[in-house]
Amino acid sequence: MKILDRYILTSFLKTFFSVFIILMFIFVLQTIWLYISELAGKDLSFAIILKFLWFFTPKLIPLVLPLTILVTSLMVFGTLSEQYEFAAMKSTGISLQRAMRSLSVFILLLSAVAFVFANNVIPYSEYKWQNLRRNIAQVSPSMAIVAGQFSSIGDDFNIKVQEKYGDRDQFLREVIIHKKNPESPSENTTVIMAESGELASAEDSNTLSLILNNGHYYEDIQLRNGVKERINQPFAKSAFDTYTIHIDLTELNDTDIDKENNLNNHNMYNVGELIPEIDRLSNVFSDDIAQMTGNMYFRSGFTQFADSTYKQIKNKKEFNTVLELYDIRQQVRIAGTALDNVRSSIQALGSKKKNHQQLIKTLNKHEIAFHEKFALAISCIILFFVGAPLGAIIRKGGMGLPMVIAVVLFLTYHFIGIFAKNSAEDGTM
Repeated sequence: MKILDRYILTSFLKTFFSVFIILMFIFVLQTIWLYISELAGKDLSFAIILKFLWFFTPKLIPLVLPLTILVTSLMVFGTLSEQYEFAAMKSTGISLQRAMRSLSVFILLLSAVAFVFANNVIPYSEYKWQNLRRNIAQVSPSMAIVAGQFSSIGDDFNIKVQEKYGDRDQFLREVIIHKKNPESPSENTTVIMAESGELASAEDSNTLSLILNNGHYYEDIQLRNGVKERINQPFAKSAFDTYTIHIDLTELNDTDIDKENNLNNHNMYNVGELIPEIDRLSNVFSDDIAQMTGNMYFRSGFTQFADSTYKQIKNKKEFNTVLELYDIRQQVRIAGTALDNVRSSIQALGSKKKNHQQLIKTLNKHEIAFHEKFALAISCIILFFVGAPLGAIIRKGGMGLPMVIAVVLFLTYHFIGIFAKNSAEDGTM
């Protein structure tokens, strides 16, 4: 390696690692800000929090690495131009392409490493992070209750609250509780509604007390003597000022943070796993379409006319429509039957539409995950060849103008990627 190549590569690497560490630190702080609600108030050890961030950090590489390459390229080549080092190179017959040669080799090697990282490390870290996040959510029941939707607490209760507030989110507003039937867990025979509530638990206790205020208690009476008695006593209703429910948290308090569940997600697959999964989803979608098409065809009634062995009609009559062959009463009946068939077909298509849309979206997500493995490596190459000549043109080094230009270019690249990804998931692109 010549002295010039060593000098440019050394300058690039020093700036590269400095910028990478700074940007990674910024994005890690953003991660803490985003997930602080899932980590705070659960008496988690510092080691668990570090493990949470450690497993999440690889997911930041697709953002940090391309931005680092772009910023470094602008800064290094801007500094070389600002200090007239490029002018000295040109005076000796060294072009910009020649000056970029050693860095081009480095970027190609870095892109190969980035592909291996995206294909192996990121899916593994996603799997570990999702499991850890799920286990952490089970440590604190108050965090397991999500405002605005039903959340399962323990084995017996589904709870929905309109709002949580307080320093530990212990106060609840507009509480709805479905209590499961022990004999039939799929049935919710008891409904409790309250204007407000509070979660209270003693230290080192395996029992959570849910104190409800100003509500009603509804219970569907389960009778075994037939429908007649059920009509006479359909349900029980009572009002209360204060009602306390004790929930056993033994299973939650014994949660193993390091427990790994069998989770499947498109972000947890590598290229070798995505290819057969994409083929499987494509076959499922094609088979579903073929089955639905066959069902619609058989329900239409046209199959009985497909046999060519039917005898030809004798004494053919001229007519404009088939309905003219029938009297008025039969015409009304035929039209009604046809209308019912059309409505039934529309309803069947409507019910299948949502399933197909969800299946297409799942298939698109897997295909996007497949291309994202290569996108990281390609983006590193493209942004380097954008940043290096641009840095030589602006002739400014340091953290000023190069940083501004890098942020503008990267935000443009990032927003286009987000919009394109969302459109691809929905199938609109």
